[in-house]
Amino acid sequence: MKSSLEHLPEKKQRELARAVEIIEEEFAGALNGASADFKKRGHIKKIILFGSYARGTWVDEPHTMKGYRSDYDILVIVNTAKLADRQYWDKAEDRLLWDPGVKTPVGLIVHGLREVNKALKEGQYFFTDIRRDGIVLHEIDDEPLAEPRYLTASETLSVASQHFRNRFPEATLLLKTATWQAAQVGDQSDWARLAAFSLHQAVEHSYSTVLLTLTNYSPPSHNLKFLRGLAEDIDRRLVAVWPRDQHRFAAWYNILNEAYVKARYSEHFEISDEALTWLIGQTEKLQSAVEAICGERLLQLEAKVR
Repeated sequence: MKSSLEHLPEKKQRELARAVEIIEEEFAGALNGASADFKKRGHIKKIILFGSYARGTWVDEPHTMKGYRSDYDILVIVNTAKLADRQYWDKAEDRLLWDPGVKTPVGLIVHGLREVNKALKEGQYFFTDIRRDGIVLHEIDDEPLAEPRYLTASETLSVASQHFRNRFPEATLLLKTATWQAAQVGDQSDWARLAAFSLHQAVEHSYSTVLLTLTNYSPPSHNLKFLRGLAEDIDRRLVAVWPRDQHRFAAWYNILNEAYVKARYSEHFEISDEALTWLIGQTEKLQSAVEAICGERLLQLEAKVR
């Protein structure tokens, strides 16, 4: 695994160094004063940069591609899967979002070492790619990750096809549910709340579909911005679905992102008919793009099997 960031501008190297500081500080803070043995022994094994910044294919030109810019994709490997729970990483993610020393958005994935090594041995190619292309930002020792098993073309096709069959129909049904709920709003505002939640799930399942079909991995996250960043890094055709250059569109997407929690539990959650209509239309575009991208991938895999 690589360790050099020389291909990145000095500004980006400084940002990543600051990101590592924040991750380490907040993880230590989350475990401070813990009495459980697994917390006392808890530590970060490796922090790995992957994705476009590791490959050298990042985009950082907000004035182009409708305001698109690549995220830093970072995998944190801890010594036990128990410490990958989101409760230990919420503060780190908040600081990475707001810290003035990290201007580039950060997407954080956390897994236990045994979990990552198991995935590699099973041929989960998302982690195989990270092992091949990732850049180590921090590690407590130089113990390598497990040697990966590489799936055959036939196995890869079978896995990808199954993911698509399992996830995409659910995504389309959730969009139909959201569309029907939005049509019931009238004077009953609760339908808008329910429609927003269903729409959130439609988008989440859409991104999970493309991630699973193309990489055999989708993180256990309901954060649409995070999932979108991972998916767009894999296929830039998805960037055009959500315009970033108009404030109201970005604000509506933020409302949708918050709907997973607030649409269910906050009495103050509100979403306008105009926002719902636009979000439904863009989700239809997203699903069309996802279907095309996944279909293209499956055809490529089928050609390798023949």
